[in-house]
Amino acid sequence: MLRITCPCCGERDYSEFRYGGDASKARPAHGTGDLKTWHDHVFLFDNPKGPHREYWQHVLGCRQWLVLERNTATNEVGASVPARDRVSRR
Repeated sequence: MLRITCPCCGERDYSEFRYGGDASKARPAHGTGDLKTWHDHVFLFDNPKGPHREYWQHVLGCRQWLVLERNTATNEVGASVPARDRVSRR
């Protein structure tokens, strides 16, 4: 069973969360009108094997978005931080 540690609520079962996508993928600039760029961002993605950063939302708890480190080969969960902290540090 996958257990995720929410920075606000503590360790919880993965069923309380919703997967939100790849956290290492750069989003196109706001106002970009190039539809191919947005299509590629939304629909084309890598499926990495190994350590990876992902967005997850704690939908049945505090509703916060977080960035979770997870190994996709072993399903081992690492550190998690609020996504807002990661964005503000850029």
